Amino acid sequence: MTVLTTGTTPAPAARALREARCVDDAVVEGPRVLRRLPEGAEERPYTAFEVRPLGRVIGAEIHGVDLREPISEELRAEIHRALLEFKVVFFRDQPITARRQQEIARMWGELETNPFIDQGEDAHIARFAKGDMPPSYENVWHTDVTWREAPAMGAILRLVEVPPQGGDTMWADMGAAYDNLPDEVKERIDGAVAEHDVIPGFARFLGREKLLEWQDRFPPVHHPVVRTHPETGRKTLFVNVSFTTRILGMAPEESDRLLRFLFQQAHVPEYQVRFQWRKDSIAFWDNRATQHYAVNDYHPHRRVAERVAIVGDRPF
Repeated sequence: MTVLTTGTTPAPAARALREARCVDDAVVEGPRVLRRLPEGAEERPYTAFEVRPLGRVIGAEIHGVDLREPISEELRAEIHRALLEFKVVFFRDQPITARRQQEIARMWGELETNPFIDQGEDAHIARFAKGDMPPSYENVWHTDVTWREAPAMGAILRLVEVPPQGGDTMWADMGAAYDNLPDEVKERIDGAVAEHDVIPGFARFLGREKLLEWQDRFPPVHHPVVRTHPETGRKTLFVNVSFTTRILGMAPEESDRLLRFLFQQAHVPEYQVRFQWRKDSIAFWDNRATQHYAVNDYHPHRRVAERVAIVGDRPF
């Protein structure tokens, strides 16, 4: 005779979730804080021209201004306010000369020279003539001349020769980059100081003798990892892969790992704007708040650009 027994069926064992390992010093997905203006600032309309934003936090075209004509102090102030808000502003259909380019830049301050870059018609014009050879040293995210004790305040760029395709320039808002850092990273870099050196940025392109000459003329300088914008008060991430070599007071491995993470922040598309050049276009950017990247995808066509930079102040 068969005996039947009753009882509860054992519950199946809980399924284990496999380890989901992430690299903890990489940029990951998720919501991002996207503020164009410093926290608490209010947007105001522009009355002297039309502004057409190109991105959520950075970049705008200014329409209704002829840069060949005299710029009043009132117009200069409006352009400057747009520069602070959008970090880079663009002008279309502006057939200005190199001399006029310098005149406009001088309305923002003394002009800077750069001994490492070919000159245009005088020492204040940096000339970038590319296309004959594919390699380029501008196709990396960087902030200009952070190897100086007082890096440039900003720069005005115009293309003398525009390739038939390619050759765009991109800018990244380093205030947005700072805003979205994890709190623990902000705590680590609060008050931190980094070393900036001209040699690493040019070592792959220039000969040893020239580098030795520059090494003596331009020793490394120290800047805060997070600088405070002198006009808006906004905190911006101020390290870049071209010239930042180490964070002071950290072991080399720790410094390298943290810098690699900080360098990645400029690569986030939400913080960027991409500008497609056309004949007679002008870009004016705030070097204190941005990094930029010249896209090198136009070879064998030529791309010739001339830049005028404006002397800045010492970061704090």
